Amino acid sequence: MFFKTIDRYIFSELLKIFLISIFAMTMILYLDKFLFLAEMIVNRGVSFIEMVMMMVYISPAFFAITIPMAVLMASVVTFNQFSVNNEWVAMKSCNWSFIELMKPVLFFSLFAYFLANVVMFWALPWGNQSYKVLVYDIIKNRANIDIQPNVFNRDFKNLILLVKEHHQNSQLKGVFIADTTNPEAPQIITSEKGVIYPNPETLKIQLKLNNGTIHELSNDRGDYQTLNFDRYDINLSLPDTERLEKKALIGNKELSFTKIKDRIKEMKAKGLPTSGPEVELSKKFSIPFTCLLFAILGAPLGIKSSRSGKSGSFGVTVAVIMIYYIGLILTQNMGRIGKIHAYTSVWIPNIILLFVVVYVVYKMQKELPFKFMEKFIDFVVTMIEFFKNLFKNSTKKPVIKIKVVKKSNKQHPSLKGIDHLRKVSNLKKDD
Repeated sequence: MFFKTIDRYIFSELLKIFLISIFAMTMILYLDKFLFLAEMIVNRGVSFIEMVMMMVYISPAFFAITIPMAVLMASVVTFNQFSVNNEWVAMKSCNWSFIELMKPVLFFSLFAYFLANVVMFWALPWGNQSYKVLVYDIIKNRANIDIQPNVFNRDFKNLILLVKEHHQNSQLKGVFIADTTNPEAPQIITSEKGVIYPNPETLKIQLKLNNGTIHELSNDRGDYQTLNFDRYDINLSLPDTERLEKKALIGNKELSFTKIKDRIKEMKAKGLPTSGPEVELSKKFSIPFTCLLFAILGAPLGIKSSRSGKSGSFGVTVAVIMIYYIGLILTQNMGRIGKIHAYTSVWIPNIILLFVVVYVVYKMQKELPFKFMEKFIDFVVTMIEFFKNLFKNSTKKPVIKIKVVKKSNKQHPSLKGIDHLRKVSNLKKDD
């Protein structure tokens, strides 16, 4: 059989830890968006179904981060437990080499690689676009709901809106607008009717007015002029529209593969720098490749960190993730500003990681010590034990020492002694 019992056992353990890790890490990232979702529910009347859809749409952006992390966590923790429980010694005693035992790890890494590609090339662009459209649809609905007839509406940035009638189909009648976008030349706009029109492509909310007049004052307030129009469009901007747009993007502006390539061609035709979209295009390939490296690297790290148990494996995982992602952030930012070639910038951490993986696998196969990695693991484990002991000492109850003070044995004169002295003194007086 191609897949032995031991291979199925290792693969099942890796998959179990992977699913647990990706769920836990994704929940942690959801906590960062909890306040924003709560604000949308309270202030914007978001329904439960809309909230669920928002969570579904933002999930691919989280998976793009958590899948490589979960792969490393699964590999490190699994082989750490094999070593702690002496299962690794039993495997080696059956004359299985390190490369042979890496076969299920390789299949696990390919599974994670395929999953990451699905997220980066399909799920992530779909989720980001759907999330943006949903958020702006919520904004549009709030704009429609909050416009009350014969009430001055101040929800829009630099605009005061007054309408006589507001129908359910976004139709407005008797529109009065005070526009202070330009403080030097304020405008009064009146119109017979208008309609609120959301534009999903530009993610803007427009008020289209028909048959109206624009009243404008000049800079010196002395020149007054009017302008009649048949059609006039105004962009409605809520005070927090820009903030909501940034929230909607979830820090990730990636488009689909074809759209990024089209944008690069358009920018090159216009003579604009293309380093930004080129970095994002290269990330679609580099992030899934990281899963292959993390899965193989995690096995030696887990075995070598076994002296501190689960805490050691967790600490080593966190340390490697921090080093990798700090390097990725630095290189991709340098690629975006043109300091490094855009396509190769996000691959620099993977190239370094590839050399480390080859080195570690060679040492493990030959059963040779790798001093550098061992020193790194020992340093991480030592720091973990230090903080564990520090935490234990801080939680200990303070010992209260009671000092016993002994009373002195000095004798004080009693009443009997005083009476005796009085009698003696009286006898002497009589003599």
